Amino acid sequence: MNVGKSGYRVFSANSTAACTELGKKITERLGVELGKAVVYQEPNRETRVEINESVRGQDIFIIQTIPRDVNTAIMELLVMAYALKTSCAKNIIGVIPYFPYSKQCKMRKRGSIVCKLLASMLAKAGLTHIITMDLHQKEIQGFFSFPVDNLRASPFLLQYIQEEVPDYRNAIIVAKSPSAAKRAQSYAERLRLGLAVMHGEAQCSESDMADGRHSPPSVRNTTGHPGLELPWMMAKEKPPITVVGDVGGRIAIIVDDIVDDVEDFVAAAEILKERGAYKIYIMATHGLLSGDAPRLIEESAIDEVVVTNTVPHEVQKLQCPKIKTVDVSMILAEAIRRIHNGESMAYLFRNITVDD
Repeated sequence: MNVGKSGYRVFSANSTAACTELGKKITERLGVELGKAVVYQEPNRETRVEINESVRGQDIFIIQTIPRDVNTAIMELLVMAYALKTSCAKNIIGVIPYFPYSKQCKMRKRGSIVCKLLASMLAKAGLTHIITMDLHQKEIQGFFSFPVDNLRASPFLLQYIQEEVPDYRNAIIVAKSPSAAKRAQSYAERLRLGLAVMHGEAQCSESDMADGRHSPPSVRNTTGHPGLELPWMMAKEKPPITVVGDVGGRIAIIVDDIVDDVEDFVAAAEILKERGAYKIYIMATHGLLSGDAPRLIEESAIDEVVVTNTVPHEVQKLQCPKIKTVDVSMILAEAIRRIHNGESMAYLFRNITVDD
């Protein structure tokens, strides 16, 4: 039976076996079984969820890892949450280690803030709390009308560096763009290492369009106001790529939150090699590794890519032995236990600062 003396259940909302591995590890640590539920796709691709045990008056935790089929995973989570709500569950807590659409958290031209939309949908479906890890922007927590615990993977990645990177004292932490400098600085200060920042044309252009500076469109329209002449903002021109900091004869460790399309990381590794770094590691929380990422990593100057198991990537590991995994089920299981027992979450955030 999955019902413990404490009266909570843990379900997995994934319909694919590969995505339930994290859920199994979490339940093993908690000493419970995964809840009895069936999640599957109809022939017309509609999502169907059947809850096969009573959840009345219970605290329910839904573990949902996000595979490549993001939209199907979201529907599975929404349908399961609503099924549990209508089955009279007391509280429904979503355990979503990688929160999807987190990069779409700012306005782009005439687009939409999809992350805010998803937050509203989860609340409407019946979720009352979310446990996640390393949101792309911490301000995303403000999109929700219920509590969000944004856990950190950095203690596990820092431990990996100390235990698995030979001669890590000769390493330097690298931010591949100025926007990643705060995260890199946090790693550097905790490891007592130097810091380097890359800047120039290879940095991600996400921030250029993200804040609505091109909306409305950049066409002067003085209809009705012929005397109004606003100052014109000149276009940005990125300088050639530069590395601020000495990486010569060092191990370069690039830190980020997401590794998805790896072209930027591959370009950064080539620059660091040219600057004299003799080994290059990539450390990130979420290893999406989309498209040809495994092949590009294998053929690049990158020596190792270390990510956590917030996203399933076993297939990518088979294609590229440079990809390594760090297990974070321990902190997720402890978060579940503390939330159900009404204990403080402060222990899981000890020594975590605003910039982490």
